[in-house]
Amino acid sequence: MRIDSIKKFAADNFPEWQRIRQYIHQHPELSFEEHNTAAFVSQQLAAWGIKHTTGIAGTGIVGVLEGRNPGKRCIAIRAELDALPILEANDVPYKSKFPGVMHACGHDVHTTCLLGVLRLLSVYKNEWEGQVKFIFQPGEEKHPGGGSLMIAEGVLENPKVDALFALHVYPHLPAGVVGFRSGQYMASTDEIHISIQGKGGHAALPHQTIDPIAISAQVITALQQVISRRSNPVSPSVLSFGMIAGGTVNNVIPDSVQLAGTLRTMNEAWRAEAHQLIKQITNNICEAFGATASIDIPKGYPSLYNDPTLTNAAENWAKSFLGPEQVKTLDLRMTADDFAFYSHQVPGCYYRIGTNTAGTTHTASVHNPHFDIDESALITAISLMSHLVLEAMK
Repeated sequence: MRIDSIKKFAADNFPEWQRIRQYIHQHPELSFEEHNTAAFVSQQLAAWGIKHTTGIAGTGIVGVLEGRNPGKRCIAIRAELDALPILEANDVPYKSKFPGVMHACGHDVHTTCLLGVLRLLSVYKNEWEGQVKFIFQPGEEKHPGGGSLMIAEGVLENPKVDALFALHVYPHLPAGVVGFRSGQYMASTDEIHISIQGKGGHAALPHQTIDPIAISAQVITALQQVISRRSNPVSPSVLSFGMIAGGTVNNVIPDSVQLAGTLRTMNEAWRAEAHQLIKQITNNICEAFGATASIDIPKGYPSLYNDPTLTNAAENWAKSFLGPEQVKTLDLRMTADDFAFYSHQVPGCYYRIGTNTAGTTHTASVHNPHFDIDESALITAISLMSHLVLEAMK
């Protein structure tokens, strides 16, 4: 399929992409509650004659679009349906209609782009070979991650996926610019929940207590040193505690303290070792002071690894499609995405699309109540992903 045909179709149908994105943006739904969003996507696919299956892992949608010679290769594309519990601060006509729920991470954009790619490829299905499996997943923003549930439901099989693409909005680059990073790109993410049980009493008589607040300070300090002194400096790690809860007044030592934090790593072996060290050190400190600890580390998303062969090829295809100056190399990120579940199963390429306007507007970061995009980015996103899929099919 000709590059100029792809670009023209994406540009000519911009009002349609804009309509779809703004509707989804106005009607956000939280993780694993995306019933209306899934219904809207299903209705749009049905209107275009694209067969699909709904109700996968709750609200997920999966389908296969066939070109000529469908047995040649199967390339998958994935987008997320869920929004965040954020009150939107933008004053725009398409502002969220549901106070306290907002598409602040761009999943409305991702879903629109996937729909756009499917529309383009379905119109020109006689001009390409192979199969395109499409995955609209629930719950990327919430443990255990909709990606893991979709995989468990077999979305990477029947037909078996040969390679997988996903994109993500990136307000740090202007619309029309994209970014790639081969190999390790994003961190794993695990929640840490610690409850320290001591013995409460009068703050003026600490010798009669087992002070869980003082113990929690020791635990946090010691665990920070685990990261700074035991991890490999060439493989970044982050341990942060965002919640400490214990006590209600200044002169009473409480019975217990609760801590909640997050662990981010780039190395799966170190990740497993860190889990054991966190438990061991916390228990040892608590035991030394006569307290006990309850520790829960529910395993979250793995680190995101971009297949080097696929990603390097995709970066070169993007340079040919957009021009070398429009393609950037991304830095490592300690954020996470459940695309990592897929990338540990099949060769994957997760890349970024610029969404700001000339570096001056639409620059608010994701997960921010002011996040919005320059909608011209939809044209770049839809046309480039279509091109990448078709090139990977060859």
